[in-house]
Amino acid sequence: MGAWLALFLLTASPSEEVKSEAKARIQDIEQDLEDWDIEGAHQELDALEKAISPALEPVRYLHGRVAFEEGRYDEAATSLKGAGVEDKPGSYLRLALDTQAIVKDYAHADSEHFIFFYPPGKDEILAPWALQTLEAQRAALEAALGFAPPGKVRVELVTNDRQLAKASTLTVDEINTTGTIAICKFNKLIVTSPKAVPHGYDWRDTLAHEFTHLVVSRKSRNSVPIWLHEGIAKYFETAWRGAPGLALTPSNLALLGQRVRANTLVPFEKMHPSMALLPTAEDAATAFAEVFFAIDYLYGKRGAPGVRDLVEQLEKGDDDKHAVEHALGVSFAAFERLWLAHIRAQPFPKELIPHDYHSPAALTERLKQGGKDAAAPKKKDREIAFGDFAEVAEPDARKAAHLGELFRERNHMGAAADEYARAHALVGDRYESVSNKYALALLELKRDEEAEKVLMGSLRVHPAVPATQVHLGRVYLRRKDFPKAREAFMGALAADPFDEEIHFSLAAIYGQLGDVDLKERTRHAAAVLTGLSPADVDRVAQRLIERTP
Repeated sequence: MGAWLALFLLTASPSEEVKSEAKARIQDIEQDLEDWDIEGAHQELDALEKAISPALEPVRYLHGRVAFEEGRYDEAATSLKGAGVEDKPGSYLRLALDTQAIVKDYAHADSEHFIFFYPPGKDEILAPWALQTLEAQRAALEAALGFAPPGKVRVELVTNDRQLAKASTLTVDEINTTGTIAICKFNKLIVTSPKAVPHGYDWRDTLAHEFTHLVVSRKSRNSVPIWLHEGIAKYFETAWRGAPGLALTPSNLALLGQRVRANTLVPFEKMHPSMALLPTAEDAATAFAEVFFAIDYLYGKRGAPGVRDLVEQLEKGDDDKHAVEHALGVSFAAFERLWLAHIRAQPFPKELIPHDYHSPAALTERLKQGGKDAAAPKKKDREIAFGDFAEVAEPDARKAAHLGELFRERNHMGAAADEYARAHALVGDRYESVSNKYALALLELKRDEEAEKVLMGSLRVHPAVPATQVHLGRVYLRRKDFPKAREAFMGALAADPFDEEIHFSLAAIYGQLGDVDLKERTRHAAAVLTGLSPADVDRVAQRLIERTP
């Protein structure tokens, strides 16, 4: 950019006043782009194009940069080509061309503050829930941090890890190593469809997490270091559903406890420039837990005003250590001691729990299994599969679970329940696969209270696993406890939205609760996923209500 500016000043022969104005505006535009102030960059660019010829290479380049950040990819590519930008991996021209190729046939849905772009087809069922999540997160963050970005935020859904790589500058290897599923970059959110991952992932929390990154970047003028950035995003990712600070699971805690005991925590400085560049999924999971507790400590001492003060000090130009000292009123060395003591005081599980659906390791494994546009498995595939017990380390428990599966496959439910009970007695709630298969056998035997107890125990260790929520929803639906059934199936939808049973059940539930809008939303989703007519969806939903316990 500096060379282009020098060439312009030498060859264009403008007046000294115009030279000075152009130089200042070019520098301001570059700084605004660096600070994620896209509105400021656009305003300065308009003034620059009135002062000097828009055909000059520096102006074309900046026009291309601003157009790219605003989602006008064809226009961005044309301007960047005109500026002589080389088409090579990682260049803005390549990014504009690749992103336009991905989204050129996309549909979109709008809310007051967001535009959600998605490929035509089944992904349309995500749009209303995504917009609802983001609007709720925006309101929560505006209340907590005192800021919300102007205009409408662009959200783009990609269908697999290769598209995420093309749109983000990360490599496929980096994405798969750390289980990266979404990113906030270029003034937008880029999120992988849950359809790409067998059994889905916590996509609604992920949307909220990435939007938190955007809010922090915009409020701070991109001055927050990555460890604090990720800490704030991880801590606040659950604010859309009622409260921050709910993101860590027992398996996250178990891993963190193991790393604390081994003295192998990830230093804050090694988290730069991105968690996605850490060498392993375990390192990424550990780092997220560490920074979560950094913000948890600050929030516990000062609440949301403490986090707001931290971000505002960084925006004023303080470094991270001084900003932390200002927010907490102690030295940074004291903060590190207090933070580590706060971590050590957590109720770590005594043993490492198998990774859950929210961990980078689990997500990486499911991405590898998913391939291109993997659909959620059908009900039968989900419920009868011997491979589900591969994670069970205890040989006697694994043998009993396999035997239970053989009996269940042959419809000998009493014998199946006995074998699953034997496995469950050996391992307790440690493996959600054992708990879910045991609960399914109990449900078949109409032993609903026992099934509920098993499922609730599993959720305490592996919260929000979609299969567990679906099975718990069946218990409540059979009891006609519609509020609890809604809660369970909505928990499942937040991870595995392409399971058609969820939408049939929610259509039935919302019909009983008298919520016309959400009944229609879930009815439409069931029709999209199955190809049934709305009338046929209603008939299926009605049978779910009428079937006897």
